[in-house]
Amino acid sequence: MYKVVTVTEQQLADREEILARLRRVEGQIRGIQRMIVDERDCEAIVTQLLAARAALDRASMVILTHHLQQCLADPSGRPGQRQLERIIEFFVKFAGPVSEGQPVIEE
Repeated sequence: MYKVVTVTEQQLADREEILARLRRVEGQIRGIQRMIVDERDCEAIVTQLLAARAALDRASMVILTHHLQQCLADPSGRPGQRQLERIIEFFVKFAGPVSEGQPVIEE
């Protein structure tokens, strides 16, 4: 049995925005590959790597925002405990390792 999913115009626009961002990052990475093949200056390559990473981070935030909106979409209008736990777990994964000096929240 298949689940019927209704996609709104806003969801389609959001999807296209995300895909456009990822295509730009993909183009940046191809450009970096060409720079390496052409033996361009290391500083220029690193600068482009940082720009690509920043663009990927921005795309990740757009995706994260949409994911959170979906997680919080509960018919009752209130997130349940399991939904909140999923959001916290997702943030922890997204944030990466905790560095020294940052507080650690223990369960």
